[in-house]
Amino acid sequence: MREIQLRDAKAGLSAVVDGAMRGEPAIITRHGKPQAVILSFTEWQRLSRIPSFGAMLMAAPILEGDLPERDATPPRAVDF
Repeated sequence: MREIQLRDAKAGLSAVVDGAMRGEPAIITRHGKPQAVILSFTEWQRLSRIPSFGAMLMAAPILEGDLPERDATPPRAVDF
């Protein structure tokens, strides 16, 4: 993924958007630090539909007995 300084991205926004539409996202930097990403709307839609790991866990069909009983043993003390 290419990095573009903010001032250069502003000056050539059409080219940055055209690149994103061709599948070439760009990282916009300010003072050398990543600040934003430009990607195509199609790619954004695809990524926004991917569920979070937490949501996938919550949707998992876990039945009673699928998980082991919780270990109630207190944790060991560790000497440093």
